Parts: sequence; C-alpha cells; structure tokens
Amino acid sequence: MDLEARSLQPSMKATLLAKLREYKTDLNNLKNEVKRVASANASITARDELLELGRIDSLAVSNDQKGRLLMTTERLNQSTDRLTNSRKTLLETEELGVSILQDLHQQRQSLHHAHKSLHGVDDNISKSRKILAAMSKRMSRINGLLAP
Repeated sequence: MDLEARSLQPSMKATLLAKLREYKTDLNNLKNEVKRVASANASITARDELLELGRIDSLAVSNDQKGRLLMTTERLNQSTDRLTNSRKTLLETEELGVSILQDLHQQRQSLHHAHKSLHGVDDNISKSRKILAAMSKRMSRINGLLAP
C-alpha cells in the first residue's frame, strides 16, 4: 500500500500516506493489545482486572475495536490480493520477456548465418568475375589471332 500511495499524484499522496500511517499505528496498537492479552496468562490477577474492566466498557470499546480491526483486516486482505495479482503479472511479464529474448537470439543467429552466407556468395561472385575476365581476355586474344 505504501508503494502504491507513493506512486500517486502529490495531491492524493499526502492524504493516503497519512491514512496509511494512521492504519499502521492502529495495527501496531492492536498488536500490542493482543500481546498484552496473550501475556496475561502469566499474571492471573492482571487478567482478572482486565476482564472486569472489559466487562464495564466491553460493548463500547470492543465494538469500536472490532470494527476497526475488521476494516484493517479487510484492507490487508485487499492489499494481499493486489500483491498476489501483481506477482502473477510480474511472472507473466517475465515469461514474456524471456520468450522475446529467445526470439531475438534466434533472429540474431539467423542474421549472423545470412551475413556469413552473403560474404561467401560475394567471394564466389568475385572469383567468378575474375574467371570471366580472364576468359574474356583469352577469347579476345584468340579472336585477334584468328582474324587476319
């Protein structure tokens, strides 16, 4: 989410980054609260006190916290889905890039082979031209000797 927010326009970026920081703070607070509740097993009296306080405020606080936790969880799930889709797109793009590079390599080899063949043909044409020139000279001499 952070990367997506940073890549947006400056007008939207600031608000989204502020919300993201708020969500991160909320998430860290919730994590700390979960750790405190989980570590309460070490101290049964502290747990009992928390439960008593929780009973007094439980409806107002827990509903608000549950709502925020559900919203945060939903946003995390959406971000996970986006990351999964991005990873799939990345892999498809990588496969396409590899395929293109293989095609380009094959085309390079074909061009290199054609270049070699062209040089071979050019050499053969040069040799043929020399042979024909020599034959033409010989024919001129023979014609010059035969024509009195």
